[in-house]
Amino acid sequence: MSSFVHLVSSLLSSSSSTTLLRNPNPNSSNTTTNRTAIRCKIREIFMPALSSTMTEGKIVSWVKSEGDRLSKGESVVVVESDKADMDVETFYDGYLAAIMVEEGGVAAVGSAIALLAESEEEIALARSKASSSSSSSSSSNVADSEPKPVEKPLEVAATVKSQSPVAAVAVASSTHPASEGGKRIVASPYAKKLAKELKVDLRLVVGTGPLGRIVAKDVEIAPAPAAPAPAPAAVASKPASVSSSPKLGSVVPFTTMQGAVSKNMVESLKVPTFRVGYTITTNALDELYKKIKSKGVTMTALLAKATALALVKHPVVNSSCRDGNSFTNNSSINIAVAVATDGGLITPVLQDADKADIYSLSRKWKELVRKARAKQLQPHEYNSGTFTLSNLGMFGVDRFDAILPHGTGAIMAVGASQPTVVASKDGRIGLRNQLQVNVTADHRVIYGADLASFLQTLAQIIEDPKDLTF
Repeated sequence: MSSFVHLVSSLLSSSSSTTLLRNPNPNSSNTTTNRTAIRCKIREIFMPALSSTMTEGKIVSWVKSEGDRLSKGESVVVVESDKADMDVETFYDGYLAAIMVEEGGVAAVGSAIALLAESEEEIALARSKASSSSSSSSSSNVADSEPKPVEKPLEVAATVKSQSPVAAVAVASSTHPASEGGKRIVASPYAKKLAKELKVDLRLVVGTGPLGRIVAKDVEIAPAPAAPAPAPAAVASKPASVSSSPKLGSVVPFTTMQGAVSKNMVESLKVPTFRVGYTITTNALDELYKKIKSKGVTMTALLAKATALALVKHPVVNSSCRDGNSFTNNSSINIAVAVATDGGLITPVLQDADKADIYSLSRKWKELVRKARAKQLQPHEYNSGTFTLSNLGMFGVDRFDAILPHGTGAIMAVGASQPTVVASKDGRIGLRNQLQVNVTADHRVIYGADLASFLQTLAQIIEDPKDLTF
């Protein structure tokens, strides 16, 4: 279950602070009209900042419809940030008077996405305000596009084509895409994702969540979908085929997550880094894994635990430099692990990995992966890492270098453990399972000797893993 984030609002009333007051026409000389307007308790609901890197958000779904009564703390809208989909709740009681950004729409952080009226009588005024705001915005866009009157419509058309089938229906029809006969279908983001994968029609599902909301288990137990009617199937299948099989040579804009990854990678390349590699024998770790795998233990959790125990002895490798003038000796050892998703790359965090036992760490990791792929991670579950692991061993990759994530001190790239012919100190030849690890570190904080000592300790822990199960 995703946690909730409060909506930021601005109260338009005579008792409001002047810093919260938004007067759309500050130069107007009609002071009487202005005083009347600001006495109405209409609040602008802003696009919230759900992470430190978020600059804009996408409306996944409106949980409430225009005219619905809202209570403080109630979920109103689901917003897609650069990392996850999150339920957002209201700070105030009132009525959802006007939705200014529809589902599928994108808004900058801090811009208005809806209006909240305190009473039913003020709904009409709020909708009028929303219409006038929309009209002024449209006029501004027209003025900006005057030098290029032909290019603007083409740009809009291209945007519509790149939208999902649901968004395309929203443009073509006056009926809201998530509604049926005026009644909105309310479902969690994971339930919607699951319904899409299982081809379940949410209109036929009865929700058992709060206030009748459809949750994942409702979709799982829903009856198998019936064969669709010929005409609707033809309409729905065409956009789906375009999104699943993009035309070669086409230009595809970044998703929100891909845009965030791109920005962070560019920032990371500004940091002076260096790399150190090490070969570790894994026979003992492989044997331990075979013994405890049936208890739900994952290899990722074992590697994270071993790394955390090594960082306890080498805290400088767990430090980070963010401003270029100082560095932080992090008090917690939080291991972030890179996970590939359909929309990009994210790093769920195993917090206090040095203190958790291997079994609870494995359970936590499975939960984080599930939430990451359902885009349900909360900010503290992906932005609190102090050291990062990137493992491509499951693909047979023997070695690679990883780019240092912005704001952290080091990242370790882990390759596959492979049988290797090696010579022992006494001259004997034997077969050992060995893996290659390469650490990329911020040279402003961490030096070569620091990494060498850390990797020696890590190798000792992995080659004699008795401490991993305590």
